[in-house]
Amino acid sequence: MGRQLSSNRWPPPLHVQIAISMSAAVACGVAFGPHTSIAGIGLTSIYGFLGTAFLNALKMLIVPLILSSIISGITGMDNGQGLGRLGTYTIIYYLITSLVAILTGLALVQVIKPGLLHGLPAGNSLGLSSLPQDVAAKISGHGAGDIATVFLRMIPPNIVKAAAEGQMLGIIFFGILMGLALVRLGNEPAAKTLVHFWDGLFKVMMLMTEWIMKLSPIGIFGLVAGVAASTGLSAFSPLAWFFITVIAALAIHACLTLPILLTMWGTNPLRHGRAMIPALVTAFSTASSSSTLPITMECLEKEAGIPNRITSFVLPLGATVNMDGTALYECVAAMFLAQAYGLELSFTKQFTVVLIALLTSIGVAGIPAASLVAITVILGSIGLPAEAIAALLVVDRILDMCRTSVNVLSDSCGAAIIYAIEKKRGFPQDTGGCP
Repeated sequence: MGRQLSSNRWPPPLHVQIAISMSAAVACGVAFGPHTSIAGIGLTSIYGFLGTAFLNALKMLIVPLILSSIISGITGMDNGQGLGRLGTYTIIYYLITSLVAILTGLALVQVIKPGLLHGLPAGNSLGLSSLPQDVAAKISGHGAGDIATVFLRMIPPNIVKAAAEGQMLGIIFFGILMGLALVRLGNEPAAKTLVHFWDGLFKVMMLMTEWIMKLSPIGIFGLVAGVAASTGLSAFSPLAWFFITVIAALAIHACLTLPILLTMWGTNPLRHGRAMIPALVTAFSTASSSSTLPITMECLEKEAGIPNRITSFVLPLGATVNMDGTALYECVAAMFLAQAYGLELSFTKQFTVVLIALLTSIGVAGIPAASLVAITVILGSIGLPAEAIAALLVVDRILDMCRTSVNVLSDSCGAAIIYAIEKKRGFPQDTGGCP
């Protein structure tokens, strides 16, 4: 009887497999380091192959999944009447949570002051050059144009090129337009055919996601082991307080702010967190919210019970514009470097940091290290050289993994909260959309 019971527990749940995989990855990466090889093949090459193959499999699904989920979700609404309300809720939630995350980071960096060493600017210890006198003149006018470019990406001149380059804002905008057009055409035969096509494609993409998820422990092992082998544990010492500040701020947002919001709208944070474990671990290992999108949708629809008509709109949009962890990191990084240079920022400058962090986080691509580009915009706005971000590169990869997990968690909380709001308005139960 005991043997039968134990055999029924194998294989263990996916989140247990992933936890074992991550533990083994860290142990292997630290123990063997970056130079060990087997039969002439470096372990880092093996880690890289496993991780890249897994990432490529996820990226392969992104464009067809986003397009099919958005179009299927819009056409599945009651004549599209709820789209405006759903969009309003989504944008309000994303703006509020991103702003709260930024202010959390700003508060902690002001209290901990990681850019000071024994009360003095830590620029020399970090290898930062002295602040050039003419740097403000060199970068005058830089920043506003970059922000405008973010919003221009919403309207791609070539949708095929946008899909090939992974420009998610343009894909989402195109998907919304097509969904609304199909709703407007109503019962015309051509419209019905296309609606069935996109709905069928979405179901196929979700089934493919299930298959890829079964291989996630292997891919995650490769990704995490590669990072652990190349970074090690000693690289954090020069930037220890900066690392601690970012982690603490992310933890406050993920473990306090978001659970409070979930509780306010009648959702159990612990139950929601358990449902999201595979997606959060995948986000951590890939450092890409876009690549994690298929698994996020899978977790919310199958584990959390949130209908596809909510997830298909909220999640693709969130994976592109809702970057709580990224916005928080941008603010802390800019303030840290300002402290390290000994630059006292006025309230106006701090407000500028908050505003630009909020705006740039909207358009940051959901790929690893994309936030470094946005940080250069913030540094330019407060008179710091863009080259200063080089001081952050030692710990950026690990922090990128952490902030991406917070991004994905916030997206999922947004879907849960918006579903809770819609249920109070008599939102109908989902009749399908998930295979």
